[in-house]
Amino acid sequence: MGKRLTENLTSLYIGAANSLKPKRARRKIVAYVESYEDISFWRSLLADYEDDTRYFEVMLPSRNSLAKGKKTVLMNQLGSQLGENMIACVDSDYDYLLQGRTQTSRYIIENPYVMQTYAYAIENYHCYSEGLHEVCVTATLNDHMLIDFPSFMKIYSEIAYPLFVWSVWFYRKHILSEFSLLDFCSFVKLDQVSTHHPERCLEAMSKRVNRKLHDLEHKHPNAIVEIEKLKEEFTRLGVLPENTYMYIQGHHILDNVVLRLLIPVCTVLRREREQQIHDLALHDMQLQNELTSYQRSQVPVELVIQKNTNYKNSPQYKMMRRDIERFLKIIK
Repeated sequence: MGKRLTENLTSLYIGAANSLKPKRARRKIVAYVESYEDISFWRSLLADYEDDTRYFEVMLPSRNSLAKGKKTVLMNQLGSQLGENMIACVDSDYDYLLQGRTQTSRYIIENPYVMQTYAYAIENYHCYSEGLHEVCVTATLNDHMLIDFPSFMKIYSEIAYPLFVWSVWFYRKHILSEFSLLDFCSFVKLDQVSTHHPERCLEAMSKRVNRKLHDLEHKHPNAIVEIEKLKEEFTRLGVLPENTYMYIQGHHILDNVVLRLLIPVCTVLRREREQQIHDLALHDMQLQNELTSYQRSQVPVELVIQKNTNYKNSPQYKMMRRDIERFLKIIK
């Protein structure tokens, strides 16, 4: 009797263990990404399309080296292997906006096995304005809305937009020595942000941008007609004055715009919460316990924003989903 019970338990154990293993009968589709930081983002997107017939494995392009980056993902050897069981997932950078005027841009846009972000990079999604208040709440445990982030980023984008169009024009003309991406970013950064008067940093940025616009229009008067046509093309691509921040260099938007906005906001929200604890505490021991508990519960906003996933209703993300769905129709 004991032997039979042991055998039954062993059988149940093996059955349970087997059920934990990935269903290898499903088709595996490898998705190559640019860096370790990109794996979670693409995993979240692709997981929505896994079922009993297929699953995705997201990885860097080489198992034998630490080679990373867009060029590695799209290199000739790998590029020739892309197909039904292997896709490349990359940041668009300016390639979406260049619309095939370079070899890389043409390859990304025309190849159905290359998925792109449409936004400049994944950082832009983390900075999606509709989710920034939630980022502050998670970091500070304070739901007081000090700044209307979507409105702020809309105004920021509208100020940056005219100069942004010039930046892409220079890229399309391959004239980077006069106005590089770094040059453009230097004009559309935020100075110190006041939570009481956030409009002041936008006013300062607007003055810088307008001076540079005047300078470019003076130096390149014949380009103004092309600039207006480029704006019309941008509208067809979904690049609008109010969402320009999604197409500006991701690291710049994260480090020099959004975090410069969120850090002072979070500082004020933490002070508010700590003052509330001071005001409500009945005695010193309760005060110290509550302050210690609150401080331990805080998370640096720089970490929270990296985990922000409140971008899934953005137009750019929907375009990414459209591309995945088109790919899946091809391989059926």
